Amino acid sequence: MEIKYFVPALFLLSQLQLRSQDVYVIEKDRIVLDNGYVRREILTSKGISSNGLFFAGRKENFISSSREFSFTVNGRNVDGSDGWKMISTERISDERNGRGVCMVLQREGVRISVNYMLYPDLPLVRKWILFRNTGTEDFRIEDLNIEDIEARIGYVHSVILNNYGRMKNIGVFEGTWDDPLIVLHDFGGRRGIAVGNESPGVLKRTSYHTKGNNIEAGLTHSYQGVAFRKWLKPGQEWESPKVFICLYSGTDNGFDVINNDVNKFITRHMGVKIIASPQKPVFVYNTWNPFRTFVSDSLVRDVAKAASECGIQEFIIDDGWQINDSGMTSEKSWGNNYGDWNVDEKKFPGGLKPTFDYIKSLGMKPGLWISIGSATPDAGVYKAHPEWFVKDQNGDPGNLHERGNPNFITSCLGTDWIDYIKAKVLRLVREYGLTYAKLDFSIITSAYVNDDSISGCYATDHPYHRDHRESYIVIYERLFRLFDELHEAAPELFIDCTFETAGKLQLMDYAIAQHAEGDWLSNIEEPYPSGALRVRHLAWWRSPALPASSLVIGNLMMNENEFEFDLKSLIGTLPIVLGDPRKIPADQRARIKQWSVWMQDMQKKYDYMSFRKDLPGFGEPAEGMWDGWMRLNTENKSGGIVGIFRQGAAEQMRTVVLSDLDPAKLYSVKEGPSGKELLKATGKILMEKGFLVTMENKYDGKIFEVRIVQ
Repeated sequence: MEIKYFVPALFLLSQLQLRSQDVYVIEKDRIVLDNGYVRREILTSKGISSNGLFFAGRKENFISSSREFSFTVNGRNVDGSDGWKMISTERISDERNGRGVCMVLQREGVRISVNYMLYPDLPLVRKWILFRNTGTEDFRIEDLNIEDIEARIGYVHSVILNNYGRMKNIGVFEGTWDDPLIVLHDFGGRRGIAVGNESPGVLKRTSYHTKGNNIEAGLTHSYQGVAFRKWLKPGQEWESPKVFICLYSGTDNGFDVINNDVNKFITRHMGVKIIASPQKPVFVYNTWNPFRTFVSDSLVRDVAKAASECGIQEFIIDDGWQINDSGMTSEKSWGNNYGDWNVDEKKFPGGLKPTFDYIKSLGMKPGLWISIGSATPDAGVYKAHPEWFVKDQNGDPGNLHERGNPNFITSCLGTDWIDYIKAKVLRLVREYGLTYAKLDFSIITSAYVNDDSISGCYATDHPYHRDHRESYIVIYERLFRLFDELHEAAPELFIDCTFETAGKLQLMDYAIAQHAEGDWLSNIEEPYPSGALRVRHLAWWRSPALPASSLVIGNLMMNENEFEFDLKSLIGTLPIVLGDPRKIPADQRARIKQWSVWMQDMQKKYDYMSFRKDLPGFGEPAEGMWDGWMRLNTENKSGGIVGIFRQGAAEQMRTVVLSDLDPAKLYSVKEGPSGKELLKATGKILMEKGFLVTMENKYDGKIFEVRIVQ
């Protein structure tokens, strides 16, 4: 798509540099970014400072003169106006249609490349900084705000939408790991700014009104419990995570920008693994509930046979398949035999290959649970390489997963452990045909221990981090490098990075989504109808700020009496099911398989797994209410699927109004999986008047196919 470019006539007359493929123009004292949708003006006379942020072609400025970025170098405060010399500017682009400019600045042994990227048809600016030590001494970077701007939106008449954009904050705001995206909404101006932070896990920090009407997005500061630090030796470089800002106006609902332009950016340009994946699983099974660690070849074969009759696509063996070099048996509870990742041949005679071959013969892909960074003291790898494991405050081997358990040790990814565990995973891929890896357990902070002193690695002799604070960013970066290298060596491998590995309960963010296809978010074991509600609520909470298909939510049991209600709820995310399918009667297995075939057909037709938006008029899933979602293909408007749920509501009927259809085209609405047609109507009618859905049962759900017919 050709990028539109608009500049006033004055620029055209006095321009020093302009190329038709650029989205920026350089003048004597400023650089103007403009893609026809957003315009950002950056003053360059004294360092750099943004003083204009507009919708292109409009006069309404969203910011005043800003610091542009800020950080400390060896404890000294530095920002965009701090005596920088402009070395050069150059065009940049990425493989996802991004175009922009890189400004190279220099001061006192520090060289930075400040990068701005714009994308077609979006009022959005993405930004990151490359640091280089050009001096003769080491320096440390801390307190990094990649974006540091002063908003023309006061706190008195505004609100921050935080926690994936689903909660509201008034006044001073400092975000946590659960804030990959916030929205500053101006009630009076009916406008606002969405701020995305692609920093990893517990290191992300986004704030507003901590001093003035400032907006800051970057990494955690030195006063925080888990604080960012990066050391650079002379000649070394380090690239920061990315952040982005997106403008909107003309609405009283700040979440509209997430549902629309931010959602478009994530789908089209961010580089999310599950969206880029050509083969997205739509029906996955995992053995954890109810079998826990008591798995074996005979059990797996029996369960797999029943699961295949239900239409399962991927079959994952959870904890319990493995044994250490000196182990006698893995027939123990959770927390044993971690580190060496050998197959327990007492459970799986001949190894996993016969078991995996049987799973594949049933038409399913095999997967395994693996702890990405854990060992028990009996592991050969721990005995041979104790230097690969985290040190606690006392210099002893540490357990970051749970407090005070010396029989469970966390490895440090700031060592050569990363090469060891990569080789173990790839061996499972090459020898057994592993296609799904559930990579689990804490590597940086615990999802269960509320003590920042039990986090990271205190070792000062590990090769890839200098001290405790630097260990945080190093561990995350090397985790993502591991994921990338696994994908490069095994392109078909689906990586499920659990919330425990991410660092906090039910944590998911952009950094994880860019390197792993999925994130096991939670173990929900409540029975009908509460479990299904929790699934839908958790999915609603994190989408569409995050890609819904990256949200892997266990542990609903497929042999429960009301499983079809659970399954319909799971279709809004990545459906993963547990339980004992052997207990399911044959006719019910056939019914579940009918759903599986229907989901696979819908995915082939619409790629619905790449999309999810809020359904107009339906809010937060809650007891006594109706809720719903849309997974319509917003790129070609060919259709997709829609889920509607009655969760104990008094009324039996609701009108469903859609969006993102072609108003001039005719669509058919059919109930899944039967294909029974409910109505035909134009996109205009479906988006303005909608259609009526009736449910007689107080707890029920219906999934519809919406298909363009002419």
